[in-house]
Amino acid sequence: MAAHAAAHTAISENRTWFTIFGILLIVLGVIAIAFPFMATIATKIFLGWLFLIGGIVQIVHAFSVKGWSEFLLDLLMGVLFLVGGGWLAFFPLTGIVTLTIFLAAMFVIQGVIEIAMAFRMRPLDGWVWMLLAGLVALAVGILILFDLPSSATWAIGLLVGINLVMTGWAYLLLPMMVRRAKEA
Repeated sequence: MAAHAAAHTAISENRTWFTIFGILLIVLGVIAIAFPFMATIATKIFLGWLFLIGGIVQIVHAFSVKGWSEFLLDLLMGVLFLVGGGWLAFFPLTGIVTLTIFLAAMFVIQGVIEIAMAFRMRPLDGWVWMLLAGLVALAVGILILFDLPSSATWAIGLLVGINLVMTGWAYLLLPMMVRRAKEA
Protein backbone atom coordinates (compact mmCIF):
# COMPACT_ATOMS: atom_id res chain seq x y z
CA MET A 1 0.00 0.00 0.00
CA ALA A 2 2.95 2.33 0.61
CA ALA A 3 3.95 1.99 -3.04
CA HIS A 4 0.48 3.05 -4.15
CA ALA A 5 0.50 6.02 -1.80
CA ALA A 6 3.89 7.02 -3.22
CA ALA A 7 2.53 6.69 -6.76
CA HIS A 8 -0.50 8.84 -5.87
CA THR A 9 1.83 11.44 -4.38
CA ALA A 10 4.16 11.41 -7.40
CA ILE A 11 1.25 11.78 -9.82
CA SER A 12 -0.37 14.53 -7.73
CA GLU A 13 2.87 16.47 -7.37
CA ASN A 14 3.54 16.23 -11.11
CA ARG A 15 -0.04 16.66 -12.31
CA THR A 16 0.90 19.60 -14.53
CA TRP A 17 3.56 17.55 -16.36
CA PHE A 18 1.17 14.63 -16.83
CA THR A 19 -1.43 17.05 -18.22
CA ILE A 20 1.00 18.85 -20.56
CA PHE A 21 2.39 15.54 -21.82
CA GLY A 22 -1.10 14.15 -22.37
CA ILE A 23 -2.29 17.23 -24.27
CA LEU A 24 0.87 17.29 -26.40
CA LEU A 25 0.41 13.64 -27.37
CA ILE A 26 -3.25 14.25 -28.22
CA VAL A 27 -2.42 17.25 -30.44
CA LEU A 28 0.37 15.36 -32.23
CA GLY A 29 -1.98 12.39 -32.69
CA VAL A 30 -4.72 14.53 -34.22
CA ILE A 31 -2.21 16.06 -36.64
CA ALA A 32 -1.00 12.57 -37.64
CA ILE A 33 -4.59 11.39 -38.16
CA ALA A 34 -5.41 14.44 -40.27
CA PHE A 35 -2.34 13.96 -42.47
CA PRO A 36 -1.56 10.20 -42.42
CA PHE A 37 0.68 10.04 -45.49
CA MET A 38 2.77 12.98 -44.28
CA ALA A 39 2.97 11.41 -40.82
CA THR A 40 4.13 8.15 -42.43
CA ILE A 41 6.91 9.93 -44.32
CA ALA A 42 7.87 12.03 -41.26
CA THR A 43 8.09 8.90 -39.11
CA LYS A 44 10.29 7.18 -41.68
CA ILE A 45 12.61 10.18 -42.08
CA PHE A 46 12.88 10.65 -38.30
CA LEU A 47 13.78 7.00 -37.81
CA GLY A 48 16.35 7.33 -40.59
CA TRP A 49 18.03 10.25 -38.86
CA LEU A 50 18.15 8.32 -35.59
CA PHE A 51 19.92 5.45 -37.36
CA LEU A 52 22.24 7.88 -39.16
CA ILE A 53 23.27 9.53 -35.90
CA GLY A 54 23.64 6.13 -34.23
CA GLY A 55 25.83 4.93 -37.11
CA ILE A 56 28.10 7.96 -36.91
CA VAL A 57 28.45 7.54 -33.14
CA GLN A 58 29.23 3.85 -33.53
CA ILE A 59 31.89 4.52 -36.19
CA VAL A 60 33.48 7.19 -33.97
CA HIS A 61 33.34 4.72 -31.09
CA ALA A 62 35.06 2.03 -33.18
CA PHE A 63 37.96 4.36 -33.92
CA SER A 64 38.06 5.75 -30.36
CA VAL A 65 38.60 2.52 -28.45
CA LYS A 66 42.31 1.66 -28.60
CA GLY A 67 43.31 -1.97 -28.92
CA TRP A 68 39.78 -3.38 -28.92
CA SER A 69 39.57 -6.75 -30.61
CA GLU A 70 36.07 -6.04 -31.95
CA PHE A 71 37.03 -2.93 -33.93
CA LEU A 72 36.05 -4.36 -37.31
CA LEU A 73 32.64 -5.62 -36.15
CA ASP A 74 31.95 -2.33 -34.36
CA LEU A 75 32.90 -0.44 -37.52
CA LEU A 76 30.74 -2.70 -39.71
CA MET A 77 27.76 -2.21 -37.41
CA GLY A 78 28.23 1.55 -37.59
CA VAL A 79 28.37 1.43 -41.39
CA LEU A 80 25.21 -0.73 -41.41
CA PHE A 81 23.35 1.84 -39.31
CA LEU A 82 24.74 4.67 -41.44
CA VAL A 83 23.62 3.07 -44.72
CA GLY A 84 20.23 1.99 -43.35
CA GLY A 85 19.65 5.39 -41.80
CA GLY A 86 20.60 7.16 -45.01
CA TRP A 87 18.22 4.96 -46.98
CA LEU A 88 15.35 5.70 -44.57
CA ALA A 89 16.09 9.42 -44.27
CA PHE A 90 16.92 10.32 -47.87
CA PHE A 91 14.61 8.01 -49.84
CA PRO A 92 11.30 8.63 -48.05
CA LEU A 93 9.04 6.74 -50.44
CA THR A 94 11.00 3.49 -50.38
CA GLY A 95 10.81 0.88 -47.67
CA ILE A 96 7.47 1.95 -46.24
CA VAL A 97 6.26 -1.68 -46.04
CA THR A 98 9.38 -2.68 -44.08
CA LEU A 99 8.89 0.24 -41.73
CA THR A 100 5.23 -0.72 -41.39
CA ILE A 101 6.22 -4.19 -40.20
CA PHE A 102 8.70 -2.65 -37.74
CA LEU A 103 6.09 -0.25 -36.34
CA ALA A 104 3.52 -3.03 -36.05
CA ALA A 105 5.96 -4.99 -33.90
CA MET A 106 6.69 -1.87 -31.84
CA PHE A 107 2.99 -1.26 -31.21
CA VAL A 108 2.42 -4.88 -30.18
CA ILE A 109 5.31 -4.66 -27.70
CA GLN A 110 4.14 -1.25 -26.44
CA GLY A 111 0.65 -2.63 -25.94
CA VAL A 112 1.93 -5.56 -23.91
CA ILE A 113 4.07 -3.24 -21.76
CA GLU A 114 1.22 -0.78 -21.15
CA ILE A 115 -1.15 -3.63 -20.26
CA ALA A 116 1.45 -4.94 -17.79
CA MET A 117 1.85 -1.42 -16.36
CA ALA A 118 -1.90 -1.13 -15.97
CA PHE A 119 -2.17 -4.37 -14.02
CA ARG A 120 0.76 -3.35 -11.82
CA MET A 121 -1.02 -0.03 -11.17
CA ARG A 122 -4.38 -1.78 -10.75
CA PRO A 123 -5.34 -0.59 -7.28
CA LEU A 124 -4.68 3.01 -8.38
CA ASP A 125 -7.62 4.99 -9.68
CA GLY A 126 -7.20 5.54 -13.39
CA TRP A 127 -5.30 2.30 -14.06
CA VAL A 128 -8.00 1.35 -16.54
CA TRP A 129 -6.94 4.20 -18.84
CA MET A 130 -3.45 2.75 -19.11
CA LEU A 131 -5.03 -0.64 -19.80
CA LEU A 132 -7.17 0.89 -22.53
CA ALA A 133 -4.11 2.58 -24.09
CA GLY A 134 -2.30 -0.76 -24.04
CA LEU A 135 -5.19 -2.60 -25.62
CA VAL A 136 -5.44 0.04 -28.34
CA ALA A 137 -1.68 -0.11 -29.02
CA LEU A 138 -1.91 -3.90 -29.27
CA ALA A 139 -4.89 -3.63 -31.62
CA VAL A 140 -3.07 -1.02 -33.73
CA GLY A 141 -0.10 -3.35 -34.15
CA ILE A 142 -2.29 -6.27 -35.13
CA LEU A 143 -4.34 -4.09 -37.50
CA ILE A 144 -1.20 -2.92 -39.30
CA LEU A 145 0.00 -6.50 -39.78
CA PHE A 146 -3.31 -7.73 -41.18
CA ASP A 147 -3.63 -5.00 -43.83
CA LEU A 148 -0.16 -5.23 -45.37
CA PRO A 149 1.00 -4.19 -47.93
CA SER A 150 -1.90 -2.15 -49.36
CA SER A 151 -2.31 0.19 -46.42
CA ALA A 152 1.36 0.91 -45.76
CA THR A 153 1.23 4.40 -47.26
CA TRP A 154 -1.48 5.67 -44.93
CA ALA A 155 -1.67 3.17 -42.09
CA ILE A 156 1.52 4.21 -40.34
CA GLY A 157 0.51 7.86 -39.99
CA LEU A 158 -3.09 7.10 -39.11
CA LEU A 159 -2.30 4.43 -36.57
CA VAL A 160 0.58 6.37 -35.03
CA GLY A 161 -1.93 9.20 -34.60
CA ILE A 162 -4.51 6.96 -32.94
CA ASN A 163 -1.87 5.53 -30.65
CA LEU A 164 -0.64 9.01 -29.67
CA VAL A 165 -4.19 10.20 -28.94
CA MET A 166 -4.97 7.16 -26.76
CA THR A 167 -1.72 7.36 -24.84
CA GLY A 168 -2.22 11.11 -24.44
CA TRP A 169 -5.67 10.53 -22.94
CA ALA A 170 -4.21 7.94 -20.54
CA TYR A 171 -1.64 10.44 -19.26
CA LEU A 172 -4.17 13.26 -19.17
CA LEU A 173 -6.80 11.31 -17.24
CA LEU A 174 -4.48 9.58 -14.77
CA PRO A 175 -3.90 12.66 -12.55
CA MET A 176 -7.62 13.53 -12.77
CA MET A 177 -8.52 10.08 -11.41
CA VAL A 178 -5.93 10.38 -8.63
CA ARG A 179 -7.30 13.79 -7.65
CA ARG A 180 -10.86 12.44 -7.68
CA ALA A 181 -9.80 9.55 -5.43
CA LYS A 182 -8.20 11.96 -2.94
CA GLU A 183 -11.35 14.10 -2.87
CA ALA A 184 -13.56 11.07 -2.20
